[in-house]
Amino acid sequence: MVLQSALKNCLQLSCILQAPKAGFRNTASGGLIMQSTSNDVYQNLAVEDWIHDHMNLENQQVLFLWRNSPAVVLGRHQNPWQECNLRLLRQKNIKLARRRSGGGTVYHDLGNINLTFFTTRKKHERMENLKLVVKALKALRPQLDVHVTDRYDILLDRQYKISGTAAKLGRTAAYHHCTLLCNTDKFVLSSVLKSPYKGLKSNATPSVPASVKNLFEEDSSLTSELVLDAIAEEYATQHQIDCHINLINPADETVLPGINNKAKELQTWEWVYGKTPKFNVSTHFDIAYKDSVLDVKVDMDVKHGRIEVCNIDLPEQWLPPALCSELVKNLTGSKFCPNETTALVTTLLRVCPQDGDLQSRWNLLCENIKMLM
Repeated sequence: MVLQSALKNCLQLSCILQAPKAGFRNTASGGLIMQSTSNDVYQNLAVEDWIHDHMNLENQQVLFLWRNSPAVVLGRHQNPWQECNLRLLRQKNIKLARRRSGGGTVYHDLGNINLTFFTTRKKHERMENLKLVVKALKALRPQLDVHVTDRYDILLDRQYKISGTAAKLGRTAAYHHCTLLCNTDKFVLSSVLKSPYKGLKSNATPSVPASVKNLFEEDSSLTSELVLDAIAEEYATQHQIDCHINLINPADETVLPGINNKAKELQTWEWVYGKTPKFNVSTHFDIAYKDSVLDVKVDMDVKHGRIEVCNIDLPEQWLPPALCSELVKNLTGSKFCPNETTALVTTLLRVCPQDGDLQSRWNLLCENIKMLM
C-alpha cells in the first residue's frame, strides 16, 4: 500500500509538472511545495531552471526546498578566481557551480537549507518571502531574534547573517532563492570563500563579506527537518493549501523531461568558468633557485575563461627567449586552468633541450604560473 501511495503521488506530481502552460489546472489557492531527494548542486540548480522554463506559474506558485553536499555557488556574473580558493576546492573535492541568478558567492553543505520561491514576474516579492521564513522560525522558536534587512538578508541577533538572497526575473516567470545557515561548517565556509589570487582586475560582481552564524548555535535542539517542516507549514498556511511536501527526484526524466541535459550544461567548464566576465591578471612572483632569487612578472587578459593576451617578463639568461616565447604562444588561447597548463607544458618539455639545470628552471616557472590559476 505504501508503494502504491508513493507511486500515485509521483504520477500526480508528474501530471502537474508536465501540464502545458496554456492548459494548466491548479488547486483553489494555487500552491505547491516540493523537496529534492538529491544533494547534488547541479541537479538541484537544474530543477530551478526546469520549473522556471516549463511550469505555468500564473495560478500556481511553487516553493522548492533543497540541500546540497559541499559546494561553492557563484552568482551569474561573478569571477571564481576573485571569489574563492579554487586550489582548496580541488583539494577538498568541493564542487563549484554557477547559478543563473545574480548576487554573491555562497557555500553550501548539508547544514544549509535552500529555499526557492517561484511566481510570475508580476507577483515576485522577495521581502514577503523572507518575512514568511522569519515568521516560520519565530513560530518554531519564539525566542529567536531574527529579522529581514533592507538588503534582503536575514540577521540573527541583529548582527549575524543567516540568510542571503538572489533572484532571476524572466520575461513572465521569476524566482527568488535564499540560503538558511542551520549547521554549516563555518571553518570550511570561511576558508573556501577567501581568494588567494593576487593582481586580479575585474568588472565582475563582487560578493559583500558578512559575519555569519548558524541558527543551531542559538538553539541546539533545532534540526534541519524541524526548520524545513516549519517553513513548509507557514507557506501552506499563507497559500491556504494542505501542508504536503512532494518529494522530487531531479534525475527523473519521466517527471522532468530534459532535466539531465540542463544538469550536464551546468557542469561544463564553458558554463562554470567560461561565463566569467573578462578580467586581467597582472602580478609578479619570486622564484628561489640555488643562490639567486628571480622576480618574474606576468600579465594576462582572460576572456571567456581563456588566455587572450599573455606576457611573461624574466631575464634572458634564466630561460632562453625562444623557449619563453614558445610558452607564451602556447598559453595564449588556452584555458586559464592548471590542468590544461600542465598538459601543454608537459608537451613543451619534450622539445626542451636536454639540460637538467634548464629543465629545473622551466619546471619552477611553470609551477608558479599554475599557482595563479
